[in-house]
Amino acid sequence: MILVVGLGPGDLDRVPAPVRDVLADPDRNVIVRTVDHPAAAQLAASRDIVTCDDLYSAETYEAVYTAIVDRVAAAAVTGPVVYAVPGSPLIGEFAVREMLARGLDVEILASPSFVDALCLEVGYDPLDRGLQVLNGHRLPDPLVIDKPTVIGHLDRPEVLADVAARLSRVLDETAPVTLAVDLWSADARVVTVGVDDIDPGLAGNRTSIFVDTEPGGLVGAIHTMRRLYVECPWDREQTHHSLVKNLVEETFELVEALSRLTEADPDPMAYAAVEDELGDLLLQILFHTTIAGSRGVFEIDDVAETLRSKLVRRHPHVFGDVEAGTAAEVKRRWDLIKEAERVGDSQASILDGVPTGMSALHRASKVQNRAAKVGFDWERAAEVVAKVVEETDELTAALDGVGDVETELGDLLFTVVNVGRHLGLDPEIALQRANDRFETRFRRMEKEGPLVGLGLDEMNARWERAKD
Repeated sequence: MILVVGLGPGDLDRVPAPVRDVLADPDRNVIVRTVDHPAAAQLAASRDIVTCDDLYSAETYEAVYTAIVDRVAAAAVTGPVVYAVPGSPLIGEFAVREMLARGLDVEILASPSFVDALCLEVGYDPLDRGLQVLNGHRLPDPLVIDKPTVIGHLDRPEVLADVAARLSRVLDETAPVTLAVDLWSADARVVTVGVDDIDPGLAGNRTSIFVDTEPGGLVGAIHTMRRLYVECPWDREQTHHSLVKNLVEETFELVEALSRLTEADPDPMAYAAVEDELGDLLLQILFHTTIAGSRGVFEIDDVAETLRSKLVRRHPHVFGDVEAGTAAEVKRRWDLIKEAERVGDSQASILDGVPTGMSALHRASKVQNRAAKVGFDWERAAEVVAKVVEETDELTAALDGVGDVETELGDLLFTVVNVGRHLGLDPEIALQRANDRFETRFRRMEKEGPLVGLGLDEMNARWERAKD
């Protein structure tokens, strides 16, 4: 039988008496994970022990843990063995996990962990508002700080620096954090600083962080929006319908910011604008979910879970056993799954589900794509271009009194969208870029002097110069 004991977070005299009695038993062979710990070093000064520090030369931590378990298991064959670890055997001791996974005959005698010591130091009861314990080497992504949080395993400056950088992205820059170093020892040090003032030099095997502040990042934005909806008179008056224009405006502002990005040489300022506009769009999503939540319909988590389920369902080549080697195959399967979902929803038409609130260009492209899936489509782009000529002639005739002008203009625009679809071009983006080109050239014309009073010939001459 292997007796696994904890040495607590500090000096040997802080270790519970039953554990100290076991460690002092001369009939037991004591193996410590590392002597780089106050209690372990003090124990080594009082009796013979075996350390596993020499095993840390392995290439990976997994190999280290395996070697430790092998050493302890081999020693247990010859007699009673105590395996002693810093802190508690139940927190952050991967070799202990492997012992249990192997099915070795293990008994655990626990001691306080660094979490216990830290909560005692800051005076926090985990049952108050919960407690999140994280490994500094493996911070989750996204990092959510929505409750008091302890971060341990900050053994190297680069690890602590990375943790500080991650925290600064989800907390206010002045948010206080408490760093604890060597608790329950003569060298104990506790400092509280702003998240931007964390000193990587405080890293060490027994360094940890305690964070208890208002949540930031996504969770903080959700909480802020909910408070605004309760306390701000303007926010309280908003409805799903009153916010539609804001949603549309923010979407187009994001599209404009995205249009300024260049793939070849990313511009940090351009990306900063995209980040800002994404935040404005996220606000609209949070606003709508907050309103829905206030009416007991759904919350932001329901929206996120609906999305997660949809992504898993529509990507069986990632989350299932379906194979899809190309982007085209992925798109084909996506469309088939969406079609099956529509059938399940008992929709009467393949065109059902195309939002009527979309921009006219996007909606035209959507309905054309839907119709094309059942074969109602031109075979080649050249045929559609010929149709554009036909529609142009009909518009010309309508201008001469034969036919309705608005109808013929709509048919022409609809057909032009079809040309773009056949060419693999988004008509909305194409028109947006045409707008940008026109605006740029027109501003160049204005720079040459006032346009008012000029004849059309001079304006055309300026236009031609502006195109250069």
